[in-house]
Amino acid sequence: MKKAMAMVMATILVVGLAGCGSSSSSAESTDSSSATASESKETVYINFPTASTTGTVYPLCSAIANLWNTEIDYVKASAQASNGGVDNLNLIADGDAQMGVAVTSILYESYVGEGSFEGRANEDLRVLTGLYYNPNQLVVSADSGIESISDLAGKTFAPGASGSTGEVETKIHLTELGMNYPDDIKAQFVGFTEATDLIRNKQLDGAWIMAGTPTAAVTEVTATAGGKVIGIDESLIEQLQETYPWYAKYTIPAGTYEGQDEDVLTSAIKITICTDASVDDDAAYEMTKVFWENIETLAATSPSLQGLTVADAVTDLAGVPLHDGAARYYQEVGVID
Repeated sequence: MKKAMAMVMATILVVGLAGCGSSSSSAESTDSSSATASESKETVYINFPTASTTGTVYPLCSAIANLWNTEIDYVKASAQASNGGVDNLNLIADGDAQMGVAVTSILYESYVGEGSFEGRANEDLRVLTGLYYNPNQLVVSADSGIESISDLAGKTFAPGASGSTGEVETKIHLTELGMNYPDDIKAQFVGFTEATDLIRNKQLDGAWIMAGTPTAAVTEVTATAGGKVIGIDESLIEQLQETYPWYAKYTIPAGTYEGQDEDVLTSAIKITICTDASVDDDAAYEMTKVFWENIETLAATSPSLQGLTVADAVTDLAGVPLHDGAARYYQEVGVID
């Protein structure tokens, strides 16, 4: 970030000496990617719904929004808690948000108008950047008797808040197993925070959480309620991949959570920062550039970003196109043609 600010100050000095600080063409000739040629640019407001405050997504996106606000003078971004991916995509489609977080499964469904978005295709949906793979985490109480995903039948279980990514994932997995969702479980449509409290108070057998590892809600259940993480059979993951090619196999390493002595295999989908095609191209370019030029700083406080490279930004996006401004940055750094 210090390097970025140094570049900002240098650019301001050069533009000022040239006597054309308000010219966007002058800023481009000095540094086409600099966020400082912004004094003459109209403010771009970004409403940025994310996820529950107890997951890993909300604090990460709050840090990203703060970074954009600091480094790009004309961008005013506000990260907000939400019910998750489906909610975020609906807000973008309705024009109530300019950016959001969603996994590629529901991103694709929103783009083509399938599933939860039947008849409501959003062809203006775009990707700013792909992030990390988001694993499905089934956390259950120690005395629930649940040892596998099949054991969820008849249990009091929280798929997630209605319309959340977790709720969509629960439906897909249980339906693929041949269960009648949600009738075959005693569903409690609550978010991470409520689910954690209910498990601790023995009012809930378990919850479906889709978030980067480790995530606070799972950590709390395993540490304070004797909870454990249940894996997903490899055969079910392979079965899912035949219909939903965006699924990947993911291993939650032993020791990620208290009492987890072995690796846990589960399914995962890439999470993305998505946006609308109408967002200013220069702003999208600047936000993409600032994000990746500060990835090490972000990764220092968000373990899910550790090891992430810019090449990961453009892979496994389920065919949803990149925003033109973001694509310009990825072309500059050589990860797309």
